[in-house]
Amino acid sequence: MHMKERVLSACRNGLGILITCGALLSAPSCALAQDVMDHVDITSAEMTEAELTREELLAILAAAAPDEPVDLSSKRLSGLNLREVDFKGANLRWARMNKTDLRGANLRGAILDSAWLIDANLENADLRGARLASTQMRRANLRNANLAGARIVANLQRADLRGANLSNANMGADMKNQSMGLMRTVLRMAIMDGVDMRGANASRMDAEYASLQGALLDNANFRGAEMTGADLTKASVAGLDLSDADVAGAYFVQLIGKDKIIGLDKSRNLSEAEFD
Repeated sequence: MHMKERVLSACRNGLGILITCGALLSAPSCALAQDVMDHVDITSAEMTEAELTREELLAILAAAAPDEPVDLSSKRLSGLNLREVDFKGANLRWARMNKTDLRGANLRGAILDSAWLIDANLENADLRGARLASTQMRRANLRNANLAGARIVANLQRADLRGANLSNANMGADMKNQSMGLMRTVLRMAIMDGVDMRGANASRMDAEYASLQGALLDNANFRGAEMTGADLTKASVAGLDLSDADVAGAYFVQLIGKDKIIGLDKSRNLSEAEFD
């Protein structure tokens, strides 16, 4: 592990946060970001046990007024079998759903800001237009999930997004609200083979060592992204903007539309990237 990765790992590995500290950020900013999660025990009953059964939750959802989204904010739902449950438009802010089975669930338009979905299974879930700001989703299974048009500033470190739809998703860092350090989408070491990110805004995301083999990245915005060691083999990249992205050790092999990449000459550490 080289020095840059050690610094990044010290700031975010194991913390379950998306307030990340790059090697060039000041020490106080990094310390502040770490302090946010220092007192969270993700093995505690608060984070691992549910306060409702599946049947009780379904009753709450069934009783909700059709024109008023159900409020499930801060509910503890970890470990439940919630396959194919309809949460459309629900307020799940601060909800705890660690290791929850949400395969095929309808979360379209749901508010999942600051929710906990560590190790959750969201395979084939519908998250179109959902809000996932400060959402903790390390190692989550999002295979073939639909997140088209979603607002995402989440920690997806080591998540599985193979075949997921992230087209037109807004995953870019909000540079107007960075008082505690850089808040951005984290996809470090995520598996994103075959992901659809066409038209997505992923500016300043951290996708170091992510696998993006065969991904559809046409017209996506990766400006300022951390792409060290990322694998884009056979990706479709026409219109992909890599201006100011760090591409050290990244694999740009058998690309489709390589001659239409934007800002490749303005990316950082281009001489250290691998090309065929």
